[in-house]
Amino acid sequence: MNKLLATTIAILSTFAIISSVKAENPAHREQLLETNQCMGCDLKGVDLRGEHLIGADLRNADLRYANLEGANLEGADLDGANLQGADLTKAFLTNATMNNSNLNSADLSYAIIFDAQVKGATMNNMNIENASIFETNIGVGGEYPEEE
Repeated sequence: MNKLLATTIAILSTFAIISSVKAENPAHREQLLETNQCMGCDLKGVDLRGEHLIGADLRNADLRYANLEGANLEGADLDGANLQGADLTKAFLTNATMNNSNLNSADLSYAIIFDAQVKGATMNNMNIENASIFETNIGVGGEYPEEE
């Protein structure tokens, strides 16, 4: 009997862990895709691969561990957004604003970042391998470098 109880607990624990990984609010994802506005939304772990989010209002959104691979975020407002651990591989971030954002451990490999604003953003352990970055003050291993 104890073996059955232990097996049941193990199975239920596995489901609890799996469900906690995908924690975004589905209504917030839908709101973003329908209106292009989701200020302060819970989009933690959301799958937005390849989405066209041009000019999206994502100020103060929780995008931790979100999959934004190949997403078009041209002109998007990500000021104050939490992008910790987000996958932005091959994302297009031209003219995006990410002031005071958390970019710690974000994967920006192969991303295209032109004329983006990142004042006050934290950027520890960010991956920018093979990214095209122009007219943007991205500093590896810390915060936005102060202008002289």
